[in-house]
Parts: sequence; C-alpha cells; structure tokens
Amino acid sequence: MTPSALAARATHVLGVPAVDAHGVVAVEVDRADWQCSAVACRDDPELALTLFDVLTAVDDSPGGFEVVLRLWSPAGRHALLLRTRCPREDARVPSLAAVFGGAGWHERSVHEMFGITVDGHPGLAPLLLPAGFGAHPLRKDFVLASRVVRPWPGAVEPGQSAAEAASARPSRRRLRPPGVPTDWPRTDPG
Repeated sequence: MTPSALAARATHVLGVPAVDAHGVVAVEVDRADWQCSAVACRDDPELALTLFDVLTAVDDSPGGFEVVLRLWSPAGRHALLLRTRCPREDARVPSLAAVFGGAGWHERSVHEMFGITVDGHPGLAPLLLPAGFGAHPLRKDFVLASRVVRPWPGAVEPGQSAAEAASARPSRRRLRPPGVPTDWPRTDPG
C-alpha cells in the first residue's frame, strides 16, 4: 500500500485526518480514543496493522507529552504512527496491553522514564531505574548533573594542558551544558 493510500484508508477508518510526511503516515487521535483507534488499526482488514512495533513518548514542554505508537503490517509491509497528547498536569493514557501483548513493557518504560500514568496497565513495576529513584530522566526538566560535575568537552583549548587551563584566564565564556538550569547547583536547601 502506498503512503497516500495508507493515509486515505487510515483517515476513513479512524475518522481523523492522516498525514503523509515524506512517506511516514501519522494520525493524531484524541486521548479518549487512543485504545479504540489502536484496535481499529489492528482489526481493519485493509490496514492489517497487526504488529506492535514501539510505543514511546516525547516531552513537548510546556505543552505536555506526545505518546507515539508505531504499528506495522507484515502482510502489507507498511507502518503507521498513531499519536496522542496529554497535558503535564494530567499525564495519563489508556493502556494498550490488552490490545497488543508487547505493549506492556513499553508502557512501563514510558511510565518510568516520563512519569506518564498508563490507566489499566496490569503492573507498572520499574524496569531500568533503581527502586526509589524518584525522578523521570527523559523529561526536559530533569537536571543532567553529571554534565556539570565532569569536565565538559571544550573546557581545554587545543594544545593546552589541563593544568594550564586551570591556572589561565578563560579565553571564552563558560557555557552551561544543555539540560542544566542556570541556578544549579542551588545553594539553598529547598
């Protein structure tokens, strides 16, 4: 199925416009329709998107989060991106674990790394982080402290030793690495 035919069929099945951008067909659905849209894509005989590929999220600060699902049709050899949005103050989506067996692991990862609650998931146990970690590392507001503690590339000029760099006046303004707030580390306890 060509991308334009896939976009037309997805629009017909889901009732919302599908976009074909450079051969990648994507559909944005309302969060309330997330689970039924996935079922419709799986069960439609022409789409035949029966293979769950990946589910992840994007922190679209300050607008909230975008949850992205990629489905694949082994028979038709085409893929579709199904997307939904959830606000930061109500970061939750319905679970697809009952629809696709492989969705459970991906939903646990999205919950752990982004802090998005997956309603109806059978068990959101941690996957990668130690117990009691208490933060969500893939959120944009997560401070990458190791980037400040360790020397950052570019701290030493070419041909200059680390000792010379420490004693010399810097030749350029020291920039903070990406992801580190300007007031970090905070000196106040709160």
